Amino acid sequence: MPLPRFLKRIFSDPEASHKRAFLRSLDLFSDLRFMDLGHLVQNMHDRTYHEGEVLFVEGDIGRALFILESGKIELTKAGPDGKPQKIYTIQPGEFFGEMALLEQLPRTATATALERSQVFLLYRSKLESILNYHPRIGVQIMTHLAQLLSARLRRASSAAGCMPAS
Repeated sequence: MPLPRFLKRIFSDPEASHKRAFLRSLDLFSDLRFMDLGHLVQNMHDRTYHEGEVLFVEGDIGRALFILESGKIELTKAGPDGKPQKIYTIQPGEFFGEMALLEQLPRTATATALERSQVFLLYRSKLESILNYHPRIGVQIMTHLAQLLSARLRRASSAAGCMPAS
């Protein structure tokens, strides 16, 4: 059975191949099959942010997961004096804003590009579409996301000197 035209384009396009290879290198998507990665690439947006450009502001409603392909993104939070305080610098291959995939609540930090940065975005609406039309892919993504969030919580709890009950 021949591949549909849109899948042929995805699998023969060098840019899509590059995106697939990058996404496959991430723990979040490492277990997805070749075809599944093609569907994921179809549902992701990519965007370049320039130095100093704000990706989102603390208090904005979250609607997307961000995956940094290149560049650096700084996360800051308003301190008691209202001035931004650095929380973390996102490096290539890391993702952030993942809670937006789970709930649409205000962002807890501001994200700003420290240099020219290439970012992939997975919007909540696109993930919901994947869950509806390709449930196996969606379940794999959500399972990995839950595992990665759990690991982050354990590290944060350990760093704070307390461990959550298992």
